[in-house]
Amino acid sequence: MSGDGREGGRRDDEVRGARRIPGPRGAVDDLDLETVERPVLPPPGASAPDESVPEQGVPEEGAAAPEPDEPYEPEEPDQPEEPDEAEPVPGPPHAVTADATASATAPALSHRVLKALLGAWALSACSAEETAAVEDHLTVCAPCADEALRLRDAVGLLHTDGSLDLDPALRTRVLDGCLGRRPARVTIPEWATAYDAETARLDALLRDIGDSDWHAPVRLQWFEDERAVTRRTTVAGVIGHLMAVDGLLSAALGLDDPLAGTGAAAGTGALGTAEVNAGAEVPLSPTRRTETYWAATYPPATRAVREPWRALTHELIRTASLAGPNVAERSVSYGEFALPLQDALLDRAFECWVHGTDIAEAVDYPYKPPSAAHLHRMIDLAARMLPAALAGRRGAGLAGPARELVAPGAPGRSVHLEVEGHGGGDWYIALDSPAAVGSPDRAVAQVALDGVEFCQLVAGHISPVEAAAGQEGDREAIRDVLFASASLSRL
Repeated sequence: MSGDGREGGRRDDEVRGARRIPGPRGAVDDLDLETVERPVLPPPGASAPDESVPEQGVPEEGAAAPEPDEPYEPEEPDQPEEPDEAEPVPGPPHAVTADATASATAPALSHRVLKALLGAWALSACSAEETAAVEDHLTVCAPCADEALRLRDAVGLLHTDGSLDLDPALRTRVLDGCLGRRPARVTIPEWATAYDAETARLDALLRDIGDSDWHAPVRLQWFEDERAVTRRTTVAGVIGHLMAVDGLLSAALGLDDPLAGTGAAAGTGALGTAEVNAGAEVPLSPTRRTETYWAATYPPATRAVREPWRALTHELIRTASLAGPNVAERSVSYGEFALPLQDALLDRAFECWVHGTDIAEAVDYPYKPPSAAHLHRMIDLAARMLPAALAGRRGAGLAGPARELVAPGAPGRSVHLEVEGHGGGDWYIALDSPAAVGSPDRAVAQVALDGVEFCQLVAGHISPVEAAAGQEGDREAIRDVLFASASLSRL
């Protein structure tokens, strides 16, 4: 209590840094201020010792009051002794200076702990000390070094800016690896591998898209009557088209026609499988079969069409693999023409890729061309069909007349078809007779195209006038070959 009657003793104690809690005080009216001795304050800047703060409670009865003529003299605080150099100076708990942290040696980490840190190290998520410890460990531990290298490669894949779509050749590599360890009892014929690969790629695309994407509009395009023709359908409609045309191969292999289950056979209403197999008339033209299927599936097909289409492709591959080598030459009728089964499966592989690209563009999905080996076979099939297509166009008055007729199997006038890039090669197309043999010695012209562009020309997706990247020689022969290539396209 200050001399003027205000509470000031407590604030003085706080200022002086007193550590003792004062005892209980009496009421202000009962306290005789004249009998309480005022403590002498220490000099400015000095701390008051514990003994410098007197008891401020009410004096006990009978206790001797302090002598007024003996002034209080504060004791000088004991000066701390200088610490011995050999002994560390104790500090407050948990107080660590920066110099002490820098000079402290981190404890050695065990192999198990360092191995557990490899993932964080690969992601650059370790502290500086952990990073140094891990990198030191990698110089002496070969297994951890190999694991660290694999983790760093995996981290690189997480930050790539490239497409996340799988490599089209990944499935082939996986199957080759599996078959290398355990060969299949019945292998897929080499001439059926392209169809197997392209149906699998298209099925992977269909699995990735959503339910609404099955109704996305798709524009189908082909070349007919010297002009481009288009037809609009949906993604589900495209798969139905593929299944309807695959039924031509089913008939050649003795399997059930897929149109039987849809009531689309011959457009006469619902026909059972037994009636179809018993000789009921079914459309043979791919276009007629597709139109019949689309007319019979109303409302339009949805995602449910994928399973029967995929089941049919598996059955075709399985049956062709089990039938033996002679089945490759079995004829498959397309109505206006026929192909051996091995070429028909290659034709179906080509159409799966073309329509897979149509679907991918409609749903904004990345879709690459086939492997180089499969694309080369597709180009070779088109090149082998060109002499017959030229003869058909010549009979219809759409191509130039034959100039040099030769005996079947003899070399005749030819156009050198040079296909560049992916799956490319050189082919010589006989001009005057489908039975003649193309020969480099009888070449009268040369035309160069990119491999994918040539396939787009055969599919009717680009104009014959704009297709050729380079032309040299007989212009009429070049035009006939380009238009004949486009005429191979169909719905």
